[in-house]
Parts: sequence; structure tokens; C-alpha cells
Amino acid sequence: MIGINKQFPGPIVNVATNWNVVVNIQNNLDEPLLITWNGIQQRRDSWQDGVSGTNCPIPAGWNWTYKFQVKDQIGSFFYFPSINFQKAAGGYAGIIINNREVIPVPFGTPDGDITIFISDWYSKTYKDLSNDLQNGNDLGVPDGVLINGFGPYHYNDSLVSAGIAYETISVEPGKTYRIRVHNVGISTSLNFIIQNHNLLLIETEGSYTVQQNYTNMDIHLGQSYSFLVTMDQNASSDYYVVASARFVNSTDWARVTGVAILHYSNSQGPASSPLPDPPNELDTYFSMNQARSIRWNVSAGVARPNPQGSFRYGQIPVTDVYVLLNRPAELINGKLRTTLNGISYITPATPPKLAQQYNAPGVFKLDFPNRLMNRLAKVDTSLINGTYGGFMEIIFQNNDSIVQSYHMNGYAFYVVGMDYGVWTENSRGTYNKWDGVARCTTQDS
Repeated sequence: MIGINKQFPGPIVNVATNWNVVVNIQNNLDEPLLITWNGIQQRRDSWQDGVSGTNCPIPAGWNWTYKFQVKDQIGSFFYFPSINFQKAAGGYAGIIINNREVIPVPFGTPDGDITIFISDWYSKTYKDLSNDLQNGNDLGVPDGVLINGFGPYHYNDSLVSAGIAYETISVEPGKTYRIRVHNVGISTSLNFIIQNHNLLLIETEGSYTVQQNYTNMDIHLGQSYSFLVTMDQNASSDYYVVASARFVNSTDWARVTGVAILHYSNSQGPASSPLPDPPNELDTYFSMNQARSIRWNVSAGVARPNPQGSFRYGQIPVTDVYVLLNRPAELINGKLRTTLNGISYITPATPPKLAQQYNAPGVFKLDFPNRLMNRLAKVDTSLINGTYGGFMEIIFQNNDSIVQSYHMNGYAFYVVGMDYGVWTENSRGTYNKWDGVARCTTQDS
């Protein structure tokens, strides 16, 4: 695993709106490293987002100091390694951006704040996993699901070996906690449940939401949610915290379920089987309807994404439209590659933003097609050429058989529509143009 300051997961960056943040990263790996600040919105002139399009990697044995401002933001995010498949080995931790004291929060002050990381986990090293993908092999079924870096509680003798260290979340009866949950895995959508406890959704990736109770929540790769959870159950026993795989149909996945323990301070005994029932693992309708039920709290007086000086995003003229279609992986130059609009991005030696700054020719092209072209798939460093100061509409069309997650680094976007089938111009009639939630990562089923 990759630890930070000898911790796995690493230390939480806990700041407040508009703070200036300075983080020094010392790379003690034997290869380059880049850390990205997932969901932190970057200024146009920023060089701090930690992705290969902007930053050069930190060489082995070197250090780099990131400086950025968490401008006009609140909420729950995380940071992680963004190159070389290193995220599969950890190197991640939470980011909490608190409200300024002068701005009210749309809920009562919780009695505590708890961060939970859920992720699929492979026993192979991240280098071996990367080589497998380079050779055109599928990752296969993970060896487990971790909760805060720990394996599953010994809830089933036939599935979980004795002696595995597991996570225990200690709470006080009657108190209410803000629980921030991040899916920091690499390939698996996970459903999150706290046995017998309601999850009151209050925030996702920097946006306060209309407050609704859920018994469970599908959390896709890269997504973050905040819930208020009241410890209102009988303390005669502990309770399970479960992260289970979604949209899989192999019996091998039964052993992958992540299980932790919610422990009341006055608990009288251990949790007992069976685990709480998750949704039907192949029920995409449930997941779609759940996602569409999440709404932005437009009355909350807090920092929010603010394009062109207006929160009324439905009234902003659209300047660019891109329909991004992905297909199952296909052979390109003898290697399996996934594509968007028939192009598989290849990282240049010089980051495009650096090339742009110094007018270096031939590093990238601004010719990414706004729809799938009738041509053979290819690898290329082709970038979307957006209008400066414009307002872009992006449609993700998933023609693969698996769920995709899309993250827009340095931006928040409004999720205005989600549906089955093929998008058409008529689909705009179903858009939510008032309280679609703004976030940095969305799924495409």
C-alpha cells in the first residue's frame, strides 16, 4: 500500500471556505507521483490541480509544494494519486471544507464528524495491475472491499477468515454524527448501508442537498456524500456498516463485501448475522431513480458553484455541446483501449497546459469531435476546445455494459438529466433546470 505520513488512509485536510492551503508532498516512491485534489475548483491560472494535463509528476525522491485557495467552496472531497494506477494502492485521504462562521449551515451542529472511505481492493501490486491492463486483461473480481483501509468483519466463517483487522466506528447513543463517505476505489460501484439507521443526505461534493432519508446509497467511483446519522437504536448489540458491490452477477463477488462495525458505547454484545439486505445487485432502475431523487438545496445560504455570476443555470445560454460516447474496449495498435468518440487519450511528455504557456508546438490538438465520427478508433492527444467564459453542455452516452464514472477536475457541473437509452435533442425537454445538484463526479449506467 501507499501511505501518507505513515498513515493509510492519510491525514485529512481540514480547512474553511476561502482559506489558502499550502501542502508539501515528499515523494518517497521509486517512481513519479502526482496528487490531485478531487473536487477542488481551480482558478484559470492555477498550476495546482495535480493531473498530467497541468502538472509534471514529482520525480522519485523530490518534493513539490501545492498552493491553492478553496475559493467559495464547502463540503466533502478527497485527494489521491492521479497517475500510474497508484490509487489502487491507496495514497488517498479526505478533504473537509467548512463554512465560514458568518454563514449559517442548513442543519443543526452535529455531535461529531466521521469520515469513511470505501474501496475495492486487489492483492496484486498496483504495478502488476497496471501491467495487466496494458496487456489487454480485465482486472477481474477484487480480493475484497476495504472500509477505512481495513478488511471485513468476521461475519461469515465461510467467506471471511478469522483474524482479519476490521474497522470499528465508536459512537454515543442518542447523538447525531455527520458521516462523510467516499468511494475511493478503482473499478467498483458500491452500495453503502448502516444497519437499522437512516442516512439523512445533506451534501454531496460541495453542494448542500434537499434533505432526504435513505436506507442505503449507491456511491459510484470517485463520489462523495455527507449524511446525518442519529444513534437512535437499541444498544443491545453492535450494528453492521456494509459496502457491497453493485451491478455484478458473479457468485465470486459474495466474498468481496466490506463490513465494519458501528459500536455504541453502551453496547451489550456483537452484531449478529445476517447482513442487512442491499438493493437487488442488478436493479439499475433503483439506482437511477435514487440518483435522480438527489436535489440541490437552492435556499441554503452557502458557497456554491457560481457560473457567470448566476445560480440560475437553466437560464444561461449554452455555447458548446459535446456528446461523448464510450464503447467497450477495442484493439488499437494491438492493445485494448477504451475511447470517447473514437479517441483514446494518450498523455504527452509535456503537460498540455505547460505547452500552451510556452507555445510549444505539436504537443496536443484542439480538434476533439463533439460527436462520434465515422472513422476508425485511434490514440491521440486531442483536447476539447471550449469557449472561454462559455457554458458547456456535455452528454455522456454509455454504450458499454458496465457503469462509468466521469470526473471533471477543477470544476463543478450541474447534473440536469439521466435516463435510459440513446440521448436525442428531445431529451432536453426532461432536463431539471432549477435544482439539479452540482457535483464533480457523476455515473453513467
